[in-house]
Amino acid sequence: MKNKTFNLVLICFIWIVAAQAQDMEKRWDKNISRSEHPHIQWFKHAKFGMFIHWGLYSELGGVWKNRNYYGSGEWIMNVAKANVDAYAAEAARMDLSEYDPAEWAMLAKKAGIKYVVVTAKHHEGFAMYDSKVSDFTIVKSTKYGKDPMLPLSQKMREQGIQFGFYYSQFLDWHEPNGGGNRWDFDESKKNYQEYYTRKAIPQLKELLSNYGPLGIIWFDMPGGLTYEETRELVDTLRLIQPNCLFSSRVGQGLGDYRDFGDSEVPARPIRGAWESIYTHNDSWGYIAHDMNFKSPKEIIRLLAEVASKGGNLMLNVGPDGKGAIPAYSARYLLEVGKWLDKFGEGIYETTYGEIPAQPWGVTTSKPGKLYLHIFDLPVNHQILVPGMNVDIQNVYPLDSGEKLTWSKNNEDLCVTLPYLSDSRNTVLVVEYAGTLTDKYDQLPVTLSAQYKLNKLLPHDATTEGATAIKSITHSDYFGNWKHTTCLTEWKKPDDAACFNLRFTDPGDYKIILSYNCEVENSRQEGVIEFNQQSYLFQTVRTGGNYTNKEPLMFYDHHIANITVTEPGIYPLKIHSYKEGNELFKLKSVLIEPVE
Repeated sequence: MKNKTFNLVLICFIWIVAAQAQDMEKRWDKNISRSEHPHIQWFKHAKFGMFIHWGLYSELGGVWKNRNYYGSGEWIMNVAKANVDAYAAEAARMDLSEYDPAEWAMLAKKAGIKYVVVTAKHHEGFAMYDSKVSDFTIVKSTKYGKDPMLPLSQKMREQGIQFGFYYSQFLDWHEPNGGGNRWDFDESKKNYQEYYTRKAIPQLKELLSNYGPLGIIWFDMPGGLTYEETRELVDTLRLIQPNCLFSSRVGQGLGDYRDFGDSEVPARPIRGAWESIYTHNDSWGYIAHDMNFKSPKEIIRLLAEVASKGGNLMLNVGPDGKGAIPAYSARYLLEVGKWLDKFGEGIYETTYGEIPAQPWGVTTSKPGKLYLHIFDLPVNHQILVPGMNVDIQNVYPLDSGEKLTWSKNNEDLCVTLPYLSDSRNTVLVVEYAGTLTDKYDQLPVTLSAQYKLNKLLPHDATTEGATAIKSITHSDYFGNWKHTTCLTEWKKPDDAACFNLRFTDPGDYKIILSYNCEVENSRQEGVIEFNQQSYLFQTVRTGGNYTNKEPLMFYDHHIANITVTEPGIYPLKIHSYKEGNELFKLKSVLIEPVE
């Protein structure tokens, strides 16, 4: 290591202020290095990873002092303000009696997972490996008394899976000088330099030195390190394993790939390497009473959505203190793996599809191939793919390879699909010659009476005036972060959202606005303009004032019925009727055929 040390004492107070003033999502760093890591390609191709949150909190299972906690189980020490010594004493219960690293590796393999990241140390400060620089470890503090990470890293590699560690470099509630614990330790007496030099940096060196070649170090909570200090940290660790990728949460734009906020998918395709992280139920760490597991269908479609925007999905599972992965997680992951066995070509090694989301689903692509991920089959069984400015050569489902009937009219490809072989997501391959133009900003939104519901999203709109597209963060429970993209900030008649719509079928349609409206903003008037007609409406309140610590409630407000006399392009505009407060936060516009 270089002779100069991190001068963290000088920025100690900056950290303190930042920790107190910032909400958790503001500490996530989504910026990455401008220069691409030479070993990033495996990550771009992988598309599907597994996150494993496993620590002392897993033994507690969401319960402290006979009280049940909800949300993020790995934060229970913080939320319960558990005394550091009393919390540490719980480690004696942990025996990992059901832990089988070979079983975990086989599950990941069968699920189609390409990389695994497991928590080496989370914010509680407990090392889930054999650390020599701390006594608060799985080896020294539990009945198990061994290093579970060494065999796990070996078994994952035997299955051809890239292996990596999560490490929380700033928050450490066990340490007097670590970040975050203000209920046991006097913040004014903390020496962050002491914490970094004696624990965080040595532990990161241990992880990079003792577990073979690592694919990833997944940092979290960068705290208040300056660019120069973060640069020195990165350079020091690079000397040990130059091929290892660092996540963007190392901070200061020095990560190798971008991680978005917890449970966040960008609204539009993103170039470069990036990752969206979701947990299988509500909590990241194990909570015994958290049974809200995402279904195989939800995971499959989420994976396709993330891939369609060019990224990876890393799905978290939370084993319990005995080392058992929840049965629903194991079973549902195996179902996803079976789907990938049939349709994985449309996920792995793809990039975002040049054709934006359609009423039937989303697209991914490879050179000469466009993959259609069909979520919903239209009533007439005709899959319309606009914007195909190429020579079509063949169309077939990935699972059967059977040639499908298709026709082409100008740039419209129409495929006849008799049935969905998998109702969760049937993938079709369109093979073509030529260069498919990126049509994300060129195509009107296609709407059809052949679907029960058509949806317009904020990024489908062109904004006018002060109207803005923003990602709004909210949560059901502590740490259960959600992010909803909305059209916001419209306060004057000139503030508007304009949609360019292509109706393929004449008929009557309902216009429904799905929005959130705070109390003081309710009972204001808005206008929808369509086909030279104006439709007035008055907003209704959907709940109290916004806070990111509460759910963001949306109301589906049926505004009007419209008549489309013939197929064609129609503009639709939404704006305030008079100047006032923010009209609402608009999540989507629903266009429903009248039956």
